[in-house]
Amino acid sequence: MNEQMAWLNRQRWQKFTFTILLILCCSVATIVVDSTILAFYPKLQDKKSRLDLTIGSDAVLGLGTANTGVKFTAKLVNNGDETANGMLAWSINSTAIPPSKIPDQRIQIAAGQTKEFTKTIVLPQTGFVEMVCKFQHSATVKAIQKTSRVGCNPNQLLTPLTQQKDFDEFWERSIAELKSVPPAFKTMERAKMSDGDIQVFEVSMRSHNQVRVRGWLEVPRQASKPLPAVIRVPGYGQNMKPVGKGDDMIIFSFNPRGHGNSQQDISGQPNNFWIRGLDNAETYYYRGSYLDCIRAVDFIASRPDVDQDKIAVWGGSQGGGFAFATAALDSRVDYCIADIPFLCDWRNYFRLSHWPEMDNWIAEKPQRTWESTLRTLSYFDTMNLAGRIRCPTLMSVGLQDGVCPPTTCFHTFNRIPGEKSYRIYPNKRHGLGKEHYAWVWTQLGAAFSGTD
Repeated sequence: MNEQMAWLNRQRWQKFTFTILLILCCSVATIVVDSTILAFYPKLQDKKSRLDLTIGSDAVLGLGTANTGVKFTAKLVNNGDETANGMLAWSINSTAIPPSKIPDQRIQIAAGQTKEFTKTIVLPQTGFVEMVCKFQHSATVKAIQKTSRVGCNPNQLLTPLTQQKDFDEFWERSIAELKSVPPAFKTMERAKMSDGDIQVFEVSMRSHNQVRVRGWLEVPRQASKPLPAVIRVPGYGQNMKPVGKGDDMIIFSFNPRGHGNSQQDISGQPNNFWIRGLDNAETYYYRGSYLDCIRAVDFIASRPDVDQDKIAVWGGSQGGGFAFATAALDSRVDYCIADIPFLCDWRNYFRLSHWPEMDNWIAEKPQRTWESTLRTLSYFDTMNLAGRIRCPTLMSVGLQDGVCPPTTCFHTFNRIPGEKSYRIYPNKRHGLGKEHYAWVWTQLGAAFSGTD
């Protein structure tokens, strides 16, 4: 048996060695005889057709003036060894201006050459406009595409609400159902995660439909009076963990159902929260997870070491939507921070972005339509909830964000009747960076200390 295995291993090694030599020989031979075999040697293939495309605008910090022109400039660079031929196409993605047909342009760009192309549009009275530039190289299947978005008077941007007639009753009943569930709070210190300054606790509780949810509580050891508290809520599928920060603040990093350490009853896999139970508002995932966030407020409100006039909720992406929803549905929230928020203005969200997962879900059953889907989603649209938010609110967005387009974010934000402010990062996409994270902590501290 051992001799047979040794013989088989020698045969495999010889085949492997022969294959490598064949590929190397063929790739060298292609330089002389047959360029079509360059696929054996990807670096040579890439070198022949290496193209870079960038796009930008002359709008200062990404914002312009209503009814004035903004020029977009696309730069195409051929870093390859051969002349490239193809078609350059422009298109506009916006709910603020009607679509218009822009003729394609045939392009030839020599090796080592850079070419610039421009398009000018007139900005609307209010809203955002995304310019899309695409180059289809005749020698490749996949096109190169880049986008650049500009805006104008975003704080004036509004779109009609999509509330159903029973919207308020739906949420009153949902909250009443949550209140009927005893929270059964349990707080367990995790000594290995604590240090000399901060005690760390794992907290568990019961939420809507008796679902168990958990989070991580960080409490400064030297506190001599009740402290402000911030509830951190997760992005889509994110696992919230202790942050090791907060010598002057209590931090509760909370995981709603299906996230982080809250998967005993609701699994996080598959990662398809936004289509779970979507056939009916009663069974939709976000009904339970919004109520989970209210239960997290219940927990913080139950603690004597928390200043009950200084409770904040903060999240990014899905967490930004959670922050909006929690502040809307629970008046005990004193400060709302929503970064690059998701769950805003569903109707325009699907006009500005395309997600095959949602298309496929609707196509699975004949009774599903876009209208029925949007009707269910309307109960969880933070735009429809925003009128309930009375606490100060801070929203930050990335102007170039294609995951959560700023149009939808402002359609929620502009419906908030209370004190509010926003920050736009002109070059950021779906992520605002460490500097923003540090800045928000300072804003939060200032808001709760009473300083500017």
